[in-house]
Amino acid sequence: MILAELTDRNVLTQHLQPTGLRESVIIEKAVLLMQNANMLIQSGLDKQVDAMAYFVPGRIEILGKHTDYAGGRSIVAAVERGFCAVAAPRNDNLMRIWNSTNNNYLEFELNSTLKIERENWSNYPQTVVRRIVHNFPCPLQGADMAFSSDLPMASGMSSSSAMIVMFFLILSDINHLEKEKIYRENIRNKLDLAGYIAAIENGHNFGTLKGKSGVGTFGGSEDHTAILCSQPGHVGQFSYCPTHVERYIATPKEYVFVIASSGVVARKTGSAMEKYNRISRMIQAILEIWHRETNRDEESLSALLANDPDAIEKLQYILDGTRINSFTPSELKKRLEHFIYESEEIVKPAGEAFANGELSTFGQIVDRSQEISDTLLDNQIPETRYLARSARKLGAVAASSFGAGFGGSVWALIKEKNASSFLHKWSAGYKEAFPSRTGDASFFLTHVGPAAFAIS
Repeated sequence: MILAELTDRNVLTQHLQPTGLRESVIIEKAVLLMQNANMLIQSGLDKQVDAMAYFVPGRIEILGKHTDYAGGRSIVAAVERGFCAVAAPRNDNLMRIWNSTNNNYLEFELNSTLKIERENWSNYPQTVVRRIVHNFPCPLQGADMAFSSDLPMASGMSSSSAMIVMFFLILSDINHLEKEKIYRENIRNKLDLAGYIAAIENGHNFGTLKGKSGVGTFGGSEDHTAILCSQPGHVGQFSYCPTHVERYIATPKEYVFVIASSGVVARKTGSAMEKYNRISRMIQAILEIWHRETNRDEESLSALLANDPDAIEKLQYILDGTRINSFTPSELKKRLEHFIYESEEIVKPAGEAFANGELSTFGQIVDRSQEISDTLLDNQIPETRYLARSARKLGAVAASSFGAGFGGSVWALIKEKNASSFLHKWSAGYKEAFPSRTGDASFFLTHVGPAAFAIS
């Protein structure tokens, strides 16, 4: 497709029709893509150059709080909001990026010695570039690209992971990385791709693709899996380390998700990033103690529990009185208890109830997840507690906070015919309870959307 075609709404809507997005959402995405294509033309690009367009969604974590990097399971879904990008290949190794949302511009070369500014959005494209250069030592082309987003940023909806996925997809397509032998040996399908892009973000090795410093967070691949592997109209139940599809479950047709972004940013930088990483580090501490005391080498907490029927009792005994790094025995035992509840005793029965249309039971299980997130993970704040409770009082069949915690968003499942009234009452009550958040909070409904896709 040439760049000029990406400024034509009719052409874009025709290409977006088969994606699984609703008609009104297709129009919104077409407008954003047109704006980005026009920005590239205004920057001096020829209208006749080859170009590609992308949509990369955010996600809802329905259940499975802080389970993925421990090898647990979760239920996730893509939303109808996300990043829209237009990109054209260059004949050199220069990256020129226009962030239409913030009216920012970034320019740098593709090399492995980039000096990355962690507190800025440039962290994400530069981390992706540095890892690609590190893992794929072939001549690389740069790109001119413009992107924008209708996703609330730092809201717990995986805007940072979606941005990383977007930059990787663009550079991978432009450079045909899938043709490289080392790529094919390590990345065989979209589940593998999600795992690799997660490794870009956290800095870990992936197969023989060696790690390089990530963005600074120690998360897993849940977000990237939801972004790349979701199906329209279905929630996905996955397990991790490695990633497996357990099932896709159709969302009841008469129901929609309503999202409340609290206005308390869940940005993974500074002290907020340290709070998030501390929860992750507890899992690594538990594994380290287990390895030391048993001389066994399980790579994840879920593998440990699966390999030994007495593992929970043994771990509780080992952790009692053991202090490692800055973690007390009590903290580690609470972290273990949360993982066992959330991954082993909540996600599977919740998935069964959802699949069988037993929404009352599903809502009760979700309430339990919300409760233990507060009491065992200690990552809730007054705003997210209020939003989850008030959603249930207003008639939502289920509601829960999601994401890293310490801010972010809450989802509610509601009948679509009642969604408009519910949305008004939910937002009005929140603004009355937390007037200081009025300017930053946002409320919207979403159907379960498609995974990331490209138009070329």
